Order: sequence, then structure tokens, then C-alpha cells
Amino acid sequence: MPISSPASRASDADGLVAAVSPPAAERDLRRAVLEHAVAERRRVFPPVVHVGMPGAEEACFAPDGHDLDQALRTDVVEALARRARRPGDPLLVWLTRRGDLGEQDADLRWARAARSAADELECELPMVVVTRRGWRDPFSGASRTWRRLRPTRR
Repeated sequence: MPISSPASRASDADGLVAAVSPPAAERDLRRAVLEHAVAERRRVFPPVVHVGMPGAEEACFAPDGHDLDQALRTDVVEALARRARRPGDPLLVWLTRRGDLGEQDADLRWARAARSAADELECELPMVVVTRRGWRDPFSGASRTWRRLRPTRR
């Protein structure tokens, strides 16, 4: 199943259209969805911000119900990126949460934090939202879902 085409594009402060699609390979995004589906078995759980690459070293943060302002969210993403960064390796920010892939306020707040942290770190820092059924790029709208996700044979 191919990745869906972007449904919408985000505008930056100057009004320019900027399409943000994750450079991570489809395999890495599939791994993030599978890891989330296998690891999180509760029906109700808090969202968790991950930075790194799925299946490799990553740094995580669970807000635990605290309402962080934009500056604190940016600081959190930047700190996680500094912890997970390895020279020459790409980084990805992904927010694991419950529910469907429909846009939620938290998705956009963390996506803006990822974009601000990328500006401060002077690096690419794409962000996707991950649920048990798929992933979605909150800026471009690109997404992929699965009905039944199973580990691949090697």
C-alpha cells in the first residue's frame, strides 16, 4: 500500500508553503507503528514523545498530564534530540498516542516544537504521529495505515 499523498501543507511565518515529509524510510515508520502496537497494551495511556530512530537508540518523554507551553515543549524536543543524536545519523521525532490518526491539538503543538527545535539545532528533525494502526505527518498530511500489522520475516 503506497503512502497517501499530502492532504494539506503547513505555512511558515512568511506565508510560504513548506511540505514536510519524513526522510525516514517506510521500513522505519512501520517499525515505529509495530513497536508501539506491541509495547502499549493499555486502552488509555498518555502520549509519549520519542526522538531518535525506531529500532535504534531513542530518547523519550511522557508529559504525564502536565500542560507544557510551547517554549518548554521545544526545550524538551531539543534536549531529547541532543541525547539521541549521533554524528551522521538522521533523527526522527514521533509522538505515540491513542486513537485514530485524525489531527489533534497535541499533534500540532509537538510538531511546532519539533520544527522550532530543528531551527535551534540547525538540523532536519521531521515529526510524525504514531498510533497502533499507522503514522501521519502533521505538516504534509502524508500517512500510512495497516489493518493488521505483523512483524516481517527476516
